[in-house]
Amino acid sequence: MPDRLTPEEAAALAGATSVRDLRRLSGGASRETYSLVATFADGSTQRLALRRDRPGGVSAGAPAPEEALLRAAARAGVPVPPIVAGGEGYLVTAFVDGETIPRRILRDDEYAGARDVLAAQCGRALAGIHAIPVDDVPGLQSRDEVHAFREVLDATGQAHPAFELAFRWLEAHRPPPTPGGERVVHGDFRNGNLIVGPDGLRAVLDWEIAHLGDPMEDLGWLCVKAWRFGVPSKRVGGFGDVDDLVRAYAEASGVDVDLSVLRWWEVLGTLKWGIMCIVQAFTHLSGRQGPACRLDALERVSPRASRSLPSCW
Repeated sequence: MPDRLTPEEAAALAGATSVRDLRRLSGGASRETYSLVATFADGSTQRLALRRDRPGGVSAGAPAPEEALLRAAARAGVPVPPIVAGGEGYLVTAFVDGETIPRRILRDDEYAGARDVLAAQCGRALAGIHAIPVDDVPGLQSRDEVHAFREVLDATGQAHPAFELAFRWLEAHRPPPTPGGERVVHGDFRNGNLIVGPDGLRAVLDWEIAHLGDPMEDLGWLCVKAWRFGVPSKRVGGFGDVDDLVRAYAEASGVDVDLSVLRWWEVLGTLKWGIMCIVQAFTHLSGRQGPACRLDALERVSPRASRSLPSCW
């Protein structure tokens, strides 16, 4: 595969002399992820994770500077995988042990204790993300989520009256921006993009669509019903309560969360997910499969809006 870095080459750039136990991991629509055990010249070993671009993948606009984001997030106290090596199209990090599958996080007894503290931990992690100095991650783009997804829906040429009502409601009730101006926004902070252990949150993953925006976007997206995975009574990711989330966020950030504003962003997040599902249908109708094909379908529908879609779809 001469057009991209192999796991062995990536490990060598990290200083390893050999690689064993190479395993492809599930998840990730825009990048491939592997775990491996690297051996170094002094005989020591370390389990690593490699994320690399998919071969021939479709780029939905300029990708977020993930290495710079992870380094800035670590400085801000956000739990992220420690970077070992990075370059164009790939990133090698220390392997963080834990679970990412929501069904297990929400139902297995092993994570019962984590569920009790996870909402507050997410609030503190989000406060850290939103505290990242914008100048630390040059290249992030600003966008209006309502306008971006309005464009996507219009480009499909399909009539969806319920979505039209949602757009009207969102425009009529648009809240004022959160004080402090635009912040670094993760863009896809949700159950499924978090590594969780019995002790709770261990790492935040999938920074590909980070951008500049209103910090309430991240809190609202975390509360969207689709990310509760069959536990609707727990508004925060299926594992926690909103009071715990906003209390911890306010304590860590100094920003009080207006629950009506949070609801507005949750409604927008629900609408966004509905539109994403419509776009996914283009994959089926085209007879093609796979994340790259879904992204390709959206590129055909609306190139400008394609960068708005999180990696989850």
